[in-house]
Amino acid sequence: MKIEKTKISSYLNSYISVISREESFFQSPFHSHPELELVYIKESYGKRIVGNSVEQFVSGDMVFLGSDIPHVWLNDEIYYKGINTLKAEAIVVYFNKDIFGPIFYELKETQKINNLFNRAGRGLSITGKTNELIAKKLEKLVHKKNFEIIIGLFEILSMLSESSDISFVNNEAYTPVNDSAKNDRLSDVFEYVKNNFKQDISLDEIAKIANLTPTSFCRMFKSKTQKHFVEYLNEIRVSNACKFLIESDMGMSEIAYECGYKTVSNFNKLFKKLTETTPKEYRKNAEN
Repeated sequence: MKIEKTKISSYLNSYISVISREESFFQSPFHSHPELELVYIKESYGKRIVGNSVEQFVSGDMVFLGSDIPHVWLNDEIYYKGINTLKAEAIVVYFNKDIFGPIFYELKETQKINNLFNRAGRGLSITGKTNELIAKKLEKLVHKKNFEIIIGLFEILSMLSESSDISFVNNEAYTPVNDSAKNDRLSDVFEYVKNNFKQDISLDEIAKIANLTPTSFCRMFKSKTQKHFVEYLNEIRVSNACKFLIESDMGMSEIAYECGYKTVSNFNKLFKKLTETTPKEYRKNAEN
């Protein structure tokens, strides 16, 4: 998946923008930009890719992203079938942290916000009471104008900087791939895994896709994604398993097979490792 680099402030002709989106499905490509971004999903579900993280998202999902983290929200296939009752709604805030000026970040009173921006380099998931309070503020912020938007943004940033309802989306800060050849190699690898995760994928096989030796591939993949290839492969498989658990009545053994696992026990073990819950518990929670 190619990363489309853009600059939101130039496109929208504003250093701070609050946008209410309502579409049949989210249409933005896999992209990155220097602006920080706060995203609140009012209604929709599918797969969220942020940096090296691949997770399911549902209505109420809220994340705060630092500069230049590639991301995309991909709706599930049913959204592309023209069903009128389905819609993708979100409120998105973009802003360039340079608007505050260098002195702002030297003030003792703003150190928590400065720390928040640094943590956002790994992507932040916002849950609990903080999620509920900020969602209400965002609903009001879309109707504000001029300086009221700046005041509202500061209120939200202050809440985030003090909140404990925040967790990292990525284990480490995302490291952009600057070398175009390596970027193309990773894109080919990601595309191959997306289309073949159900099958056994050996190290020799995936290294050939990247046109590298197995040793060189392992080194390149780890340096650019901060994880081993097998970890990434399991994330993709478990992400698709989550989709099957939510959207189908398939049994655990069938889902395990469809996601590339030869045994249910191995599937259960890796699923719980990545989601901190069992497949059965995940399905039960989704139904509730």
